[in-house]
Amino acid sequence: MASPFLWLGFIICILQFISCQASLDDRKTYIVYMGELPKDDMISSPSLLHTSMLQEVIHSSSSSEYLLHSYKNSFNGFVAKLTGEEVEKLSNMEGVVSVFPNEKMQLYTTKSWDFIGFPQEVERSTTESDIIVGVIDSGIWPESASFSDKGFGQPPQKWKGTCQTSSNFTSCNNKIIGARYYHTGAKLDINEFDSPRDSDGHGTHTASIIAGGLVSGASLLGLASGTARGGVPAARIAVYKVCWSKGCYGADILAAFDDAIAHGVDIISVSLGGYSPYYFENPISIGTFHAMKKGILTSTAVGNYGHDRATITNLWPWSLSVAARTTDRKFVTKVKLGNNQVYEGVSINTFKMNAMYPIIHARDAQNTTGGASQYASLCDENSLNKSLINGKIVLCDALNWGKEATAAGAVGMIMQDRAPKDFSLSFSLPASYMDWSNGTEIDQYLNSTSKPTAEIQRSVEVKDELAPLIVSFSSRGPNLITRDILKPDLSAPGVNILAAWSEASTVSEKKWDTRVVPYNIMSGTSMARPHASGAAAYVKSFHPAWSPSAIKSALMTTASPMKGEINTDLEFAYGSGQLDPVKAANPGLVYDANETDYINFLCGEGYSNKKLQLITGDANNSCSADTNGTVWALNYPSFAVSTKYKVSVTRNFTRTVTNVGTPASTYKANVTVPAGISVEVKPSVLSFKSLGQKKTFSVIVMLSALDTEIISGSLVWSDGVYQVRSPIVAYLY
Repeated sequence: MASPFLWLGFIICILQFISCQASLDDRKTYIVYMGELPKDDMISSPSLLHTSMLQEVIHSSSSSEYLLHSYKNSFNGFVAKLTGEEVEKLSNMEGVVSVFPNEKMQLYTTKSWDFIGFPQEVERSTTESDIIVGVIDSGIWPESASFSDKGFGQPPQKWKGTCQTSSNFTSCNNKIIGARYYHTGAKLDINEFDSPRDSDGHGTHTASIIAGGLVSGASLLGLASGTARGGVPAARIAVYKVCWSKGCYGADILAAFDDAIAHGVDIISVSLGGYSPYYFENPISIGTFHAMKKGILTSTAVGNYGHDRATITNLWPWSLSVAARTTDRKFVTKVKLGNNQVYEGVSINTFKMNAMYPIIHARDAQNTTGGASQYASLCDENSLNKSLINGKIVLCDALNWGKEATAAGAVGMIMQDRAPKDFSLSFSLPASYMDWSNGTEIDQYLNSTSKPTAEIQRSVEVKDELAPLIVSFSSRGPNLITRDILKPDLSAPGVNILAAWSEASTVSEKKWDTRVVPYNIMSGTSMARPHASGAAAYVKSFHPAWSPSAIKSALMTTASPMKGEINTDLEFAYGSGQLDPVKAANPGLVYDANETDYINFLCGEGYSNKKLQLITGDANNSCSADTNGTVWALNYPSFAVSTKYKVSVTRNFTRTVTNVGTPASTYKANVTVPAGISVEVKPSVLSFKSLGQKKTFSVIVMLSALDTEIISGSLVWSDGVYQVRSPIVAYLY
């Protein structure tokens, strides 16, 4: 009979085996993220470092078998099979940013196009490669992978443009088919390129949003990793560089329009702007008008002057005005204090701090030797005492670019104020932008101990649950030139957008920043506008004969309504709603308008015969009772009525729609309006027998004594398949 000790030993061995087997089965795959690659040669092999780190937590010579992959090209980190205990140990190791599960995810791009329901797999026209988009901006970085011409044939025969070469811009290709630059009388900065090459980054970024090719593994130093792509990746790009370090001048802008129109572009995209109370005293208004005459839609940005009312620029009725909104991507940057409290701010921080650092409030580090000490708390230029700031994190009472903090030797910067925190910025040093309440608590901590310390952590991407939201910087209506034309026209993604970048610039666009990257994350209405430009090009690829107004109508009437509860400026913020390119390609009905319609509108606006004849080049153009159109007769895809406080008003709008959906179809009018507005549509049913058939109707809007700044509703023409929606807005002026 076997000894009980033998049985006990056998049972222990079995239990140990089961335990070991369970331990193996319990291991899950985790990603250990360690930030940027070391910039020196201290670590010759990241894989060896990763293996040694695993040995420390696994305590096994076979730890290398648990190492699945090492990241060693763009950022530092590895993938490993770990237990929960090992995850905890690794999370606390020096040099580790985060440890998180290798969860299954959907195949994403850089988010913005997918967020608006426009995946790469969407139906595409066989003629997309015939579409040429003219980009009037700061130039282009032609070596970017986003502008590779692999697989492209020769440019379309309609192309009449040129490639203006130089020693630093030697040629175009079959993707960038044309490039020109303009600087009338402007002196260039020593770091600028006297060529179409982009030294800023802005033009490269916007061009790639419109028509960049597919580039997998794109990211900003590991942030926002995915496949970068434009809305129409098969389209061609024509570059018109008008922006330099000293600005973008009207003469150059007009020269670019002049060339682009003649060169044969299909869509023009321009992120420039400036307010003028007159339509033809603004270079962009003039350029877009003449583009419209030649059948070219121009997409413009509303400006970054929000969020006050009546800050919108690019109000021209013959162009598309685009507001900026958020996507569901948000970047947050946490600050850990010496008392273990953690506060969350916003920024795009690619830096990794390796330790806790002393922290000081800027007001306690005033430059009293001839500097601007009274502005020290704001971290203004020449306001800080370098001997007190050097090697520390500085807390500032205002948003700033970190120039003074960097010059003073700060290792990091925390900023606090009461402004909205709905987008993130990059800075040249570790930084986090806090709301006032968090900043106040951090300040209280500084006063509670003699040796306060803090760590600014690397940014992480989180889901923005409020999206889509019109971002605070996006300029708002109403229209200050023609009150009863609603502007903006629609909204598109413009916040935290990853796209191609100039490698002559830096991440933060500041000269004292040393980070040079091929892709960067930017926010602005300049990022929203190219999304609309790409969508317009997409629609044009299916409907090459459509007029600019028809394409614009398709984009506006298919836009998705946005929530007024969180976008309290309503249509003054988002226009017709959020861009939906897929629906825009098949809108059902369009509100079309041509040059004659706009001339009639200008007659009604009081422009003289002489001016209009000069503008149109037609000596027979003259305003008369028949042609003197009102703003309410312009065939615009939205309705706006302005009135004074508690003054009742009735407006009669005349509109004409063209059938581009189903040949035999019947549309019924559905009106939804709040109390205070009464709307009558005559006729309320439109029956079509063929494509291209037009039907005219009237919309009578009656306002009672309005005492609210803005109220809105909508008119939707529906045939059971198509929903053709137009906003109806009433407001006080």
